[in-house]
Amino acid sequence: MTYCIYLSHPNVDIDPATPVPHWDLSDKGRARLEQGLRQPWLLEIEHVISSKEKKAIETGQIIASHLGIELTTALDLHENDRSATGFLPPEEFERVADEFFSRPAISVRGWERALDAQSRVIAAIQSALQSVPQEEPVLFSGHGAVGTLLKCHLANRAVAREFDQPAKVGGGCWFRFDRVDLEACSADINKLGWQLIDQVALVS
Repeated sequence: MTYCIYLSHPNVDIDPATPVPHWDLSDKGRARLEQGLRQPWLLEIEHVISSKEKKAIETGQIIASHLGIELTTALDLHENDRSATGFLPPEEFERVADEFFSRPAISVRGWERALDAQSRVIAAIQSALQSVPQEEPVLFSGHGAVGTLLKCHLANRAVAREFDQPAKVGGGCWFRFDRVDLEACSADINKLGWQLIDQVALVS
């Protein structure tokens, strides 16, 4: 069974006056992605599929261009819908995010429920993979929160923020998963650990 890579977009330019889905990658985010192009598994990737949010598209495009392949986008791969509150200052955002993960069946401050976001992103990935041959590796360019919800599903774990990407790094984290676990939900959670895109383990 060929693997997939799920990658959250890296650092962005935060603009409170602009809707979050329209934010751009920052110079730091782009630089980290450039470093990540040295990842040894990257040359195996045959498809890059992105969320329709701008920062995820920019992330996917850098990788797809490096590989000389076409970027495609998929409906419903976007981050959890937080439009009810719009931009929140960092400390307040973290408090609401904590509640989002700890109460997945509840709409916190009008945000999309975690359980709904989880079902959406799983269905989106399953749909996108229908047109990809089993033996061809895929990279999904997406977002941290829904990536965490995906991990919980793959390992048949309850939604919990303990499985979220590392704090204070600005995203740009990835994990590898097998397509079969979208249905089997039998992945080892310890093998789904987030890794930083710009940290490459070089073989000596």
